[in-house]
Amino acid sequence: MTYSAKFRVWRGDAEGGDLQDFTVEVNEGEVVLDIIHRLQATQASDLAVRWNCKAGKCGSCSAEVNGRPRLLCMTRMSTFTEAETITVTPMRAFPVIRDLVTDVSFNYQKAREVPAFAPPADLAPGEYRMQQIDVQRSQEFRKCIECFLCQDTCHVVRDHEENKQSFAGPRFLMRIAELDMHPLDTLDRKDQAQDEFGLGMCNITKCCTEVCPEHIKITDNALIPMKERVADRKYDPLVWLGNKILRRP
Repeated sequence: MTYSAKFRVWRGDAEGGDLQDFTVEVNEGEVVLDIIHRLQATQASDLAVRWNCKAGKCGSCSAEVNGRPRLLCMTRMSTFTEAETITVTPMRAFPVIRDLVTDVSFNYQKAREVPAFAPPADLAPGEYRMQQIDVQRSQEFRKCIECFLCQDTCHVVRDHEENKQSFAGPRFLMRIAELDMHPLDTLDRKDQAQDEFGLGMCNITKCCTEVCPEHIKITDNALIPMKERVADRKYDPLVWLGNKILRRP
């Protein structure tokens, strides 16, 4: 079944832009990225959009559809009614390069700031041993495709540009939590998560979990447990007393 859909697509660059209206043919089984490609082929050959695999695994085609952060290649046209006008805009939390393409270098900067996995110095690579339950705890986080939709929807940076310097965002707080859970990691990441990466600024609204295309429970399985471990260290009276006793000469 074929029908004509109404699209509003943001066109512009770092200097500014606006929404432009298009009417485009839609075929059964198509996704929003198919329609964007058809727009490029028939009406807007200079429309910029970032994409790669078209299989929901590269994380390249992140944008906002009707205001919600989504992967264009995983957003089916059957989600919308034929009478609905579909608005496609770039990710709001990051600077626009052109049209639907944004500058996500903020995320790579934060990735470099997270200290790497640090096993014991006397442990050779072939000697790593972990219990299966420890593997399973962090395996979920390895599904991340770094689409940065969680970063885009997090209001701490989405609505407050000034927070980017001190807040890593859910994707990289999840990475810190994953490393902190690792039984062979020797770095103390709790104070670092709170003081350097802004864990305390997260107020667990779960918006990051809601937009994750890999269905990772970022809030429940990474951020909340990390917050609990930080709170235990800072505010648990027994932990406080134990630290005082251990510090005695």
